[in-house]
Amino acid sequence: MKVAVYTIALNERQFVQKWYDSAKDADYLLIADTGSSDGTKELAESLGIHVIDVSVKPWRFDDARNASLAALPPDIDYCIALDMDEELQPGWKESLEKAYESGWSRPRYNYTWSWNQDGTPGLQYGGDKIHTRKNYRWKFPVHEVLTVYGQEETQGWIDLEIHHHPDSSKPRSQYLPLLKMSVQEDPYNDRNAHYYARELYFYSMFSQAADEFRRHLALPGATWKPERAASMRYLAKCEPLNAEHWLKLAINEAPDRREAYVELATLYYKDKKWELCKKAAESAILITEKPLEYLVEGFAWGSMPYELAAYAAYNLGEFQRAYDLSEMAYKTNPNDERLKKELDAYALKLTAI
Repeated sequence: MKVAVYTIALNERQFVQKWYDSAKDADYLLIADTGSSDGTKELAESLGIHVIDVSVKPWRFDDARNASLAALPPDIDYCIALDMDEELQPGWKESLEKAYESGWSRPRYNYTWSWNQDGTPGLQYGGDKIHTRKNYRWKFPVHEVLTVYGQEETQGWIDLEIHHHPDSSKPRSQYLPLLKMSVQEDPYNDRNAHYYARELYFYSMFSQAADEFRRHLALPGATWKPERAASMRYLAKCEPLNAEHWLKLAINEAPDRREAYVELATLYYKDKKWELCKKAAESAILITEKPLEYLVEGFAWGSMPYELAAYAAYNLGEFQRAYDLSEMAYKTNPNDERLKKELDAYALKLTAI
């Protein structure tokens, strides 16, 4: 089995050493540099990484990634697209052997995209950027994806992990125009419509975002229920006067996801509708299987649903239930002093009865 790890880079010198250390067991390392001026190329070359220059004008991610993929040796079995701010975890090559022995063209793995303040994993989902050397190409100007052609794709899960440690200071200003380009090039692509609408929301362009979320929901290909529910949850934020309506629709669309229940409970909490708040929060708590997908949001899987249910129970005079729920909230993060103080307050109320 021969493995290549490849990426594109622009002024990523701060990540080069860690990237190399995590991937150095590969048979071939490649960085396609798109114009760095901070010493990225020089440091990479000093470590023995192959570096090529790639110029894409006007910029789009898929063309740059396809150029880097085309530069890999033809006898490579597996290619790992590893961004500069990502790190392969020890033992990755042995884990990849399972995919090689099984003949899978696109093995899946565990990807940690974000981290909690205490250092524990935040958002995790199934990664899909390992693929065979032939019959794959990248598509879309941004939020690019691997597409297969000329063969049947085979997938399977392996015990491999990639961790993401992003530079939060990096601007994302190029995302909006590139996403607009994506939907102009392929207006029926539901994934890109959702991403474009979400980016409009991030820029506080709420009216335009709402229009695009509605367009996403109307597309024939928009059938993935968790993503449809996510568009409805964003519509609740874009149109706060209709928030309850959209959140209920989101729950009906994907009743096995926590996020809409927690947001609906939050809405009822603000309106002091305690019975409804408690019901929505406890409905979220009953969902115990956390999906391994990018749409999962940390707030729904931490202390929030327990806290909301506890507040509601307390205001309904259910003090023991409030204490029990607060204890569950505290167990999600025993190092959080705020949660400890809330638990103590509920305990004090019980002793006073």
